Amino acid sequence: MKILVAISNVPDTTAKISFTNGGAEFNAAGVTFIINPYDEWYALVRALELKEAGKATQVSLIHVGLADSEATIRKGLALGADDAIRVNAEGPDAYFVAEQIAKYAKDNGYELVLVGKETINYNGSSVGGMIGGMTDWAYVSLATKMDFNGTTATIEHDIDGGTQVVECTTPMVVSCAKGMAEQRIPNMRGIMAARTKPITVVEPAGNDKLTSIKSFELSKGRTDCKFIDENNMDELVNLLHTEAKVI
Repeated sequence: MKILVAISNVPDTTAKISFTNGGAEFNAAGVTFIINPYDEWYALVRALELKEAGKATQVSLIHVGLADSEATIRKGLALGADDAIRVNAEGPDAYFVAEQIAKYAKDNGYELVLVGKETINYNGSSVGGMIGGMTDWAYVSLATKMDFNGTTATIEHDIDGGTQVVECTTPMVVSCAKGMAEQRIPNMRGIMAARTKPITVVEPAGNDKLTSIKSFELSKGRTDCKFIDENNMDELVNLLHTEAKVI
């Protein structure tokens, strides 16, 4: 089984975020970028586990991005992926990204596409479902466990109020959530090996996009807390009526 793992290049969670051009563009100056944690910790590590268990023959990475994202790709290779594909485009929206991944997966004989449940910069959780639709393959979202018996996968995933267990046959697309695998740290051998692993650069197929960004706005952050004496129920009720906001 050939596995294709989609990885995204996202700002480190400790980065100070700002915008330029009147709020229309993200300011990348001085920002450290990393592999999207859901892609790395859950999708990529589970793919590596499947290969180590003899249930997959190849684990490839795919990323839609420009040359400045190759350091992020190399980290994925250091964790143990065999090779990587970089679609040479900035990726204007989720539809465009999904289109590139879906086409490459179908054209190159991959049987399983794994993605993280969402990216930490946009939190859209839409690319996996779009890939499933574009390939016409089975799609399972928010998967927390997955194992294979031949070409059949038994998958647990979160639903409202509980967990559902499904069976799917390859080819398929799965978005991975917490519980799918545990984070790994690249060792020195993996880091050295990653330097020589191939990254194939391909040009994008088509230029479709459905959305464009008009502007960004920083969150207002946390507001001050107001503490009420535990014996003053009347004041608490009054504040809930007059000041509390439903988010």
